[in-house]
Amino acid sequence: MKAIVHDRPGDASVLRLVERDVPEPGPGEVRVRVVVSGVNPTDWKSRSGATSGTNGTDRPSALQSVPNQDGSGIVDAIGPGVDGFAIGDRVWVVIAAWQRPSSGTAQEYTVVPVERAFPLPDGADFDLGASVGIPALTAHRALTVAEDGPRRLGPGALDGRVVLVAGGAGAVGHAAIQLARWAGATVIATVSDDAKAALATAAGASSVVRYTAPDAADAIRAVAPAGVDVVVEVAIGRNAELDLAVLAPRGTIATYANNGDHPFTLDVRAAMARNARYQYVLVYTMGADAIRAGGEDTTAAIAAGALPVGAAAGLPLHRFPLERTADAHRAVEGGAVGKVLVDVAPDPTNQQQKEQR
Repeated sequence: MKAIVHDRPGDASVLRLVERDVPEPGPGEVRVRVVVSGVNPTDWKSRSGATSGTNGTDRPSALQSVPNQDGSGIVDAIGPGVDGFAIGDRVWVVIAAWQRPSSGTAQEYTVVPVERAFPLPDGADFDLGASVGIPALTAHRALTVAEDGPRRLGPGALDGRVVLVAGGAGAVGHAAIQLARWAGATVIATVSDDAKAALATAAGASSVVRYTAPDAADAIRAVAPAGVDVVVEVAIGRNAELDLAVLAPRGTIATYANNGDHPFTLDVRAAMARNARYQYVLVYTMGADAIRAGGEDTTAAIAAGALPVGAAAGLPLHRFPLERTADAHRAVEGGAVGKVLVDVAPDPTNQQQKEQR
């Protein structure tokens, strides 16, 4: 089978296309024929050595690592002890390479633990399946960590709540907007420019505010006079003052990144006055229960049509063939707005439809 590998950290040029043996699933594992692989910032950061630990080892890259944590495809082999899946089932997978560096999705077949695979509902294409993964589970976790908030998402779970999504045009921001709206929240998004405002609006944000505007806090308070219940934060250092200015008493700021690398300075008095909660979010270490809950709720949202992707839904798709995975990584590293996907194999569903005509 064809696979993209790297055996040392570095820039995207370390990625190369090779032929590998098709792996066999062991107990508790499924083998997936990958159709589409999704690329996230964590993928290029792990490959480059910019972060450590995202593949579950002490090194940023292990020998013959296969990149990309997310993907979608078809179950084609099942190991002993696996229930709930059958050969031929369509699935989406998440953190495929966590503690398993050779199981990334930038290859024609990958083997993953069954708990990292979730059913891809009828009507959802493989692009959508490859686009959820880490972004959706990150968003789900951020929306379910409030002290007096829900632990699961579904229609009505966030009724009466106000959610502020920082970076509403990003992949996590997009998923957070859609999941929060599906669960009944009023959603405000912050963005930097008009083009990103249009994407956040298309994703379903009720209101969009430029975080750079001097009256940003007033604009948010105009929508949420009593304050924001949950902030889904992508740039905690840059937005720390704004977040506290609009946070409701007992509100939660759930941060999954610090884009821009601004230092984070905590205003203890202001945070204490609001009984604020700060929650850090990282999918890899948030625990099996949270991953299962996020995966199940994301699957339910997909089935309900609540998580569309594509430009019309606020998340433009950028495509690359498997042999150009390095270019896909460069696109994400360069700040591509939207979701970067790698086409690993032709969509067999489309091929079957063509043959039936």
